[in-house]
Amino acid sequence: MNRKGGKLGVGLLVFVLTLSLSPLALTCPNCIKAPDDATEFQIKSTRVVELEDLDAYVFEVKVAGEAGRITPEAAGQLDGAPVLGYVFPTNLNPSSVGFGSVEGILALAVTSHPDFDDTPLWDENADGDWKNDGRIWHPHWVVLNKDERIDSLAVRQFDPGDASVTLPPTNPGMPMYMDSPGFSVTTKGSLLRVLVPRSRIRAAGDFRFDAVTAYMQVNTSDKSRPMLGVYKVYSVASGDLSLPFEVKAGKL
Repeated sequence: MNRKGGKLGVGLLVFVLTLSLSPLALTCPNCIKAPDDATEFQIKSTRVVELEDLDAYVFEVKVAGEAGRITPEAAGQLDGAPVLGYVFPTNLNPSSVGFGSVEGILALAVTSHPDFDDTPLWDENADGDWKNDGRIWHPHWVVLNKDERIDSLAVRQFDPGDASVTLPPTNPGMPMYMDSPGFSVTTKGSLLRVLVPRSRIRAAGDFRFDAVTAYMQVNTSDKSRPMLGVYKVYSVASGDLSLPFEVKAGKL
């Protein structure tokens, strides 16, 4: 399935298919901040367009409502902080965006989380403060895997003392396979778009992708749960998370 070398095992794929078919498959402590199903999270279509004249890709998701209108209610602290995401799982190898040799699903996740700012190099609202932009929709590369502690997907973690871990230089400093690449994100009407320079994905070629809307939650106090897990899936573009969509050359 993954011609670029990333590994999406059969067992993990079966699990993800099961998860994607249930909009409220899981429960978690203090998940009361997870918004209910809304048209803002119901995916109508998705595409990745290669703009050859700009040497860039545009990742796009169209929803039934107004894309990005709903953001999480703040928890007031990092532990238990809610995270909403428009997520593009791909079959790209994690090494194509600067991670080392690690297995998992490389995804471009556009997130909003008002309790913290994990893009220290970027001032998304251009107010001169680099530490107050968490609520504004912004992109991350993440490596997802199945986490047995919650029987769900989570951002893959690592031991902070493991010298063999390779991360992109724009990672936010958390012990997870996460990067804050600073790509431009726009929301207009029903459309959310991310502009990704082609040079920022090595040997991308003819990768495949899907689109998901989901609720996640940060955990810094309970070792029985991951640091950032997926607890609610609202919508899946393909219906079965089979990554059926291909990049198309063209214009917006």
